[in-house]
Amino acid sequence: MSDRFVEQMSDPQVVKDTRLLGDFGVIYCRGNHEGRERIALVSDGAELGVYGRKLPVVCEECAELLRYAEKRRAFCPKEPKPFCSYCDTHCYTAEMREYMREVMRYAGPRSWRHGHAIDGVKHVIDGKRFKREMERRAAEQAGAEQAAGTTEPG
Repeated sequence: MSDRFVEQMSDPQVVKDTRLLGDFGVIYCRGNHEGRERIALVSDGAELGVYGRKLPVVCEECAELLRYAEKRRAFCPKEPKPFCSYCDTHCYTAEMREYMREVMRYAGPRSWRHGHAIDGVKHVIDGKRFKREMERRAAEQAGAEQAAGTTEPG
């Protein structure tokens, strides 16, 4: 485990995001991997106490995703970190990105029953805010490019 990982995992926002991923992983695993053996997550984040006293209990496939997601979240180059689905820099491999998308689509709507109703509302609001900001930036950039194109001698 690197010093940088340990440092990043001490950030309250990274801890919150990682715990949320763990909770979503549990919701997904329970609903989709019913017959599989599940054990408490063994990971660098779990070792650091990121999940608190209640570790996510998931199958090995979901544990692999959570270990991968911990690393990706800890080493995210964006500050502040956007939602991965809106990010222009995809740090997940295509396979893992699709798997995480599947987990989010399944667990997100069910998360309110597991204590994440407020997180869900915030996610919707933040998502709309982010989309408006991206549209505003695109319009500004298009206006700047158009203004630069009209001032050049023809």
